[in-house]
Amino acid sequence: MNVAAGGVPLGFLDGYPAMLAEVSATGRRLRRAELDALRVLGERAAESGYGLPELVGLYLGAARDGWSGLPGVTGVTGARDAGRVGDAVLAAVAAAVAALGEGHERAQRLLARQEEAARREFIDDLLYGRSDLGLLSERAERFGLRLARDHAVAVARGIEAYDDLHPVVRRIERELIGRFGERDVLLATKDGRLVCIAPGTEAVVLDAFAELALKQGTGHPVARRVAVGREHPGAGGVVRSYEEALSALDFADRLRLQPPVLRAAELLVFPVLMRDRAAMADLVRSVLGPLSASRGGAGPLLETISVHAEAGYVNAEAARRLGLGVRTLTYRLDRIKVLTGYDPADALHRYTLETAAMGARLLGWPEQPL
Repeated sequence: MNVAAGGVPLGFLDGYPAMLAEVSATGRRLRRAELDALRVLGERAAESGYGLPELVGLYLGAARDGWSGLPGVTGVTGARDAGRVGDAVLAAVAAAVAALGEGHERAQRLLARQEEAARREFIDDLLYGRSDLGLLSERAERFGLRLARDHAVAVARGIEAYDDLHPVVRRIERELIGRFGERDVLLATKDGRLVCIAPGTEAVVLDAFAELALKQGTGHPVARRVAVGREHPGAGGVVRSYEEALSALDFADRLRLQPPVLRAAELLVFPVLMRDRAAMADLVRSVLGPLSASRGGAGPLLETISVHAEAGYVNAEAARRLGLGVRTLTYRLDRIKVLTGYDPADALHRYTLETAAMGARLLGWPEQPL
């Protein structure tokens, strides 16, 4: 097949020179059927991988090359007639190019929707582990991931729910690519959260993702908190890291953890604590249950145990964080000792109280009955 200088086959002209010849001879406009056929040609060109500039160049080049041989041009004797013929031909060229552009754009939009649907399906299968791992690895290469490597997943919980077409997602993706280039990284959304998947050797990418999402220091934050799972091998490793990141976000909510960036590797104690839920509930009941007999209920004294631990068991700092006087804090600590039998001043008792207080937060006690 003959090919024009721009790389588009001459077959995409499909009767265009003859159409221009008729227009130059009659002065007519392009018919609806001709414009529809040109739109179809634009679609075919897009589906074949040819860009619109090259396609338009082919049509403009054909008009230029055939101009001197057009019947209406060669038979013109006066300037007025020449102008009339020229206007008719140029109007036909403009209409043809516009129709080609419409068809090309329509095909591109359809292709983008299909690509987005395939990407969305891949993300769902990848993060839920619902597909055959071998097939999933093959599909991953299409989206720039090589699942034979170790990967880690970072999840950002947004100020609002985001989808893949949200401008925020595109901005973060552009900034990551601009900073690191193509490094086997995938940015997506899931259940309204931002998700970044990167090789375990590229932890700096996940750090940058967290920085961009939180916009620490300047700008408007995109997310309130980012959690990073540990790196694991293979497609199953991506699922595991993703679940670890989600668990870290959940633990942070229940325990009211303050850091904006959480790492699952630093929170491994909490899954261990919750592995035997019945045993944790028994610990909370046995150790902290008596606090319910306090005049204000268990809540204030439970908060005192937690804040006292967070303050490094420094009474003055704990009192400041609670908005209490040191004397009032000392009174509360004495009440905890009397009601539970555990002395916050004793190292072993202190550990038991702190562990039970963490378990209470994880289980939602005392708001939720055990």
